Amino acid sequence: MTPSQPTQSSPKKVSPELCKHPQVQIVSRDEETEYVECQECGEVFESSELRDMAIEEKKEPDEE
Repeated sequence: MTPSQPTQSSPKKVSPELCKHPQVQIVSRDEETEYVECQECGEVFESSELRDMAIEEKKEPDEE
């Protein structure tokens, strides 16, 4: 059996404040909550927050 190579953590490309979390991965689950990690900025949060962010983004008018 050959040991698996450790995953290399790539440097985060975006700061969490500016990231829209386009790609997330589930990192933990319990009976009521699921936690995800953004693959772009590394932030970990509840998956329900991701849905809330998407709803808020649609409500905000474009400001120029």
